[in-house]
Amino acid sequence: MEWSTLLCTRRMRGGAGVRKQITTDLRSEFEKDYHRIIGSASFRRLQDKTQVFPLDKSDFIRTRLTHSLEVSSLGKSLGQNIGESIVNCKKDPDFTPKMKEDICHILQCAGLIHDIGNPPFGHFGEETIREWFIKNLPYMTYRGESAEKMLTLQMKEDFYHFEGNAQALRLVTKLHYLVDEYGMNLTYALLNTIVKYPVPSTEINTDSGNIKEKKMGYYYADRDIFKEVSAATGAKNNRHPLTYILEAADDLAYKTADIEDAFVKGFLSYHALCRELKKLQTENPDAGFPALEKLKTLYERGIKKKVSHPESYAVKNWIVRAQGYLISCATSGFISHYEEIMAGTFKYDLFYGSFGGRLMDLLGDIAYHYVFSSRAIYKMEVTESVILNFLMDKMVHAVLYYNTGEILEPIDSRVVSFISDNYKNAYKHQAEGKSEAEKLYLRLMLVTDYVCGMTDSYAKRLYQEMNGLI
Repeated sequence: MEWSTLLCTRRMRGGAGVRKQITTDLRSEFEKDYHRIIGSASFRRLQDKTQVFPLDKSDFIRTRLTHSLEVSSLGKSLGQNIGESIVNCKKDPDFTPKMKEDICHILQCAGLIHDIGNPPFGHFGEETIREWFIKNLPYMTYRGESAEKMLTLQMKEDFYHFEGNAQALRLVTKLHYLVDEYGMNLTYALLNTIVKYPVPSTEINTDSGNIKEKKMGYYYADRDIFKEVSAATGAKNNRHPLTYILEAADDLAYKTADIEDAFVKGFLSYHALCRELKKLQTENPDAGFPALEKLKTLYERGIKKKVSHPESYAVKNWIVRAQGYLISCATSGFISHYEEIMAGTFKYDLFYGSFGGRLMDLLGDIAYHYVFSSRAIYKMEVTESVILNFLMDKMVHAVLYYNTGEILEPIDSRVVSFISDNYKNAYKHQAEGKSEAEKLYLRLMLVTDYVCGMTDSYAKRLYQEMNGLI
């Protein structure tokens, strides 16, 4: 892979070959992407989507919006570090300062939209949608036929492995049906960067050890877009090199943020964090980052400064120190494996094999044991499951015969009217000239499109209204 093609500025509308008009707009193509994203309704909706704590009333706790802003910031910082290191380490004689600048802009944009396709209620929402299809699709019928048997293997697997990452590509390329069918019409370099898993649902292989096959990256409905984009950038079926950096920024952001949010919400204490870090230090006595000592030093500093809550002072400042260390780990990981990454053969994340990777694993384990498996979160997830299952039941039943020429039941026609005209227009455009099986598949996708576009509050309110709980 070559940076000259990886940083492709082509777009689906107004791509290569279109005569450029004289303009006073001095922004790069990737800076234009940034403004398209910031001004979009889908980006604004992230302010009311769950990161960890759904429907939380606190103005401190992170949402998908604040998380995405953090990933954007960290991604840009990593891009600066890695770009500078490519130059200083003489990794690529053709790498220019302009390329470094472009990388930073692309990663800044990618951080903003990497979670834009996620449904309400975080990753639990994704799991609930997957489970709904696994439970219901085998028993669904359409005009007397088994819906599952009508669909191809990839169509079925798309629903059984429903994935917010794949939905992000679909949303920004098709569902912003404001001007035409090209969505936000973002650059191909940016689109390729957000495809974390460049495989379809039929090629997921969690046992291969290759990170790119862990989940699916695009739906059957969007296969042509993926092929066009990845061919234009030269990444083809490999991960785009910037995807590794985006993933590192995402992992770094949420794993450190989860610790801070858990502390603020009372799930994790300063002393519990000390105990966990002590175990890590015992197992890694020669680590380059003395995590426990730094936390204790910050606590003592808080006492000397006579801050009102030295534990809070220590934990929050320790997270900043940990982020700095992990940024250096990710930078080192990219440069150390530069040739493999550019060849498309690197199978792991950028923290692989380092103490940073072990620290990241510990932070993930702490969040799981202290927060995600707590009774409070389980109670929230039971409520979320009821809401999403009800909405899926009603929406799928309503769209089954939508736009087929058959008269819908009065309730179904009303339920269909809830769906955004943007999504319905996108469906009609995509369904034109397709087989009955593919149209059925696209109508089921219409439901997931609509549900994924909901905020947490809207999903809850719609459930209450449809059940007369006003």
